[in-house]
This record gives sequence, structure tokens and C-alpha cells, in this order.
Amino acid sequence: MDRRNFFGLSVAAGGLLAASTVSAQTTGPAFAGAPKMEPQAQLAQQQQFRIGYTTNTRGGWEGSPFVGISEGREVGFRYFEIFGSSFCATRDGYEPAPRDTQAMKAWPDGYSWKYPTGQKVKREVYYPDRWEALQHRMYEIGAQFTAITGGAAGGSVAFHDPAQRKDVVDNHFNMTRFSRRFGCDHQKTNAGPRKQPGGTPLEDLKEIAKTCDLLGQRIREELGMKFGIHAHLGSQIQNEKETMYIMENTRPENVGLILDTGHITMAGMDPVALTKKLGHRVIEYHFKDTARADRGGTKSVPLPTRDMMNDPYFHPMGEGGVDFPAIMAYLKSINWRGHLNVELDTSPWRTPKESARITANYIRNTLKLEL
Repeated sequence: MDRRNFFGLSVAAGGLLAASTVSAQTTGPAFAGAPKMEPQAQLAQQQQFRIGYTTNTRGGWEGSPFVGISEGREVGFRYFEIFGSSFCATRDGYEPAPRDTQAMKAWPDGYSWKYPTGQKVKREVYYPDRWEALQHRMYEIGAQFTAITGGAAGGSVAFHDPAQRKDVVDNHFNMTRFSRRFGCDHQKTNAGPRKQPGGTPLEDLKEIAKTCDLLGQRIREELGMKFGIHAHLGSQIQNEKETMYIMENTRPENVGLILDTGHITMAGMDPVALTKKLGHRVIEYHFKDTARADRGGTKSVPLPTRDMMNDPYFHPMGEGGVDFPAIMAYLKSINWRGHLNVELDTSPWRTPKESARITANYIRNTLKLEL
């Protein structure tokens, strides 16, 4: 089957997208003269592991998300995960400006990232109703989405608040329906921001579990897709107690886990041990490495104030903080099938493209997996 026919396969779209809280815009590249595209069908995953790459690496992939997708494709990745908010309108119509202005350190090889200056980049808006233009853009690059995650920009993420439950569910369900048009079979999201420093109270965990279960049930019943919550530093679901509570108080058919090897390690947990404990609930991995000294779970959980550009704690795969071969051996032993999405939050010591190349080589040469 050629690529054009593959992208032309149709599937029921699950109804019209609900109106966005931000008025739809028609910005972005034109694709006049291109054949009309139908939603891509959800096809059964043929390989045991589908390797993806996220596009949010700071240090060179700020601005247009297509920079990361194009450069990731050049080093060999075919599937990409991205926050759906990247395709939503912004207040001023431009991509957000870099968040930091401080001086950047020079690394041992002399590389020092410089924040971009000059004219801001216009935001290309595709959500909620320009999915066809986005699909054509991906077609031109030769890439596909493995997931379009989270909710819309400005949408509610207050999973702990019963008064906002409907808004939270609608926000994330609508983005899931958008992602389904690209053949995505699952949805992930982070919970809301963490109440520092004490962690998430039990009463909030109870409400988060209820919201996750309702969202996952709706996604499963109406879209035929899976839903997973992402345990993440700085979110309401960070440590093992919080992760286990959500898993134990939601139904497995409705709520899975996104196991992020970097965030799990830096929250003080061993990703190998958690894989063995919750492998049956994991629907997607985020593969990222940590420093060798943090192997098996860090003894010093980083606070949100730690500077991820001058003092990063995530690294390209192969640094040694995460035992990826052990994780892969266990997943193969239980015949786990699913998505392995590589993510690197920052790349201050070299360009994100070079970090992606290092990881691609590790996956091919050490893990013996095809991209």
C-alpha cells in the first residue's frame, strides 16, 4: 500500500468537534491543489514496540513544532508525540517567547545555547477544525503522530475539583477526538500543578481518580481509544503513593499509566521495579535517561526552582541512570505491546537534533529496535 492511500484510509470521525474556547483561526500554510484527505484509520500496531519522539525540547526546538518534527525525521524517527496546545491559538497570534533570559553556561566542549532574538514566530493554528491541513503538513514531512496529548490551550486541568469536572473531561475528550483523526489509538495527559511542598492531599486524589475514570470511560466508549495519566514531577501525580492510589482507585479498562522513566527516577522511584509492578497498566512509556548517580531512584528530588537549562537532570538515552535493557527484557517477557516515546525536556549542551541522533543510535545499536 503506498503512502498516499495509507493516509487516505477513512474512519468514522466520532461526530463534530465541540466548539473551542478560542475562536478558530485559519493561519498556517496553505495546501491548495492537494487532494482532500479523510481521517486516517486506526490500524492495528504490527510491531511490538512503536518508537516515537516528542517535539518539546528546549534549546533549539522552541517556536514552530514542525522544527522538531522535521529534524527528528531527519535522524530517523517516524512517529511523533506533541501537546495539542501547540496547535491552538495564542492571545497575540505568535508563538510564546522564550521563558528565560539569564546567561547560559558553556559546556565542556564549548557549546553554549543562545536564546533566539528578533521577530517572533507566528503560531500556526490547526485546532479545532483545521485537521486536514495539519495532516497534509505531516504528509509532506513524511511523519505521523503517535499521540496528540493533553487538552486545549487555556482549558481546565483541575482534575481535583468536582466543580470543574465536566470542563476537564470535555477539554481532554475534544482533543482526543481531534487526535483520532490522525489514527492515534491512545491519549495521555498530565494532571494539574502540584500543591508544593506537601504533595497531593487524599481528598484531592479521590476526586482526581473520579475525573480520570469518567474521562477514560468516555474516551473508551465513544472513541474506542485508551487513556493514560502521566506521573510527572510538579504535577498532582508525582510519587509512588499518588501513582498507586490512582491505579488502585480507577478501572483498568478506563485508566492506564504513562510511565516516564526520567520523571519516575527523579521522583525517587525505580522505573524497572515500577514496570514490574504496573506493567499491565502501562499504555505508553516516555523513555528519557538521568545521570548515572540517580540510578534506581534519586535521593534528591528536584524542586520546580531547579534550572533545567543550566542544571538539567534529564539526558539522552544511554547515560546510565535508567536501566533500559532491563525494562525491555521484562516487557518482552510479558509480551507487552505499545508505544515507547522518547522525550528530552532540554538540550543545553548540544542541539536537540544531535541529542535525538544520540538517542536514535542507542535505540538501534543497544536496544536493537527499529525506528
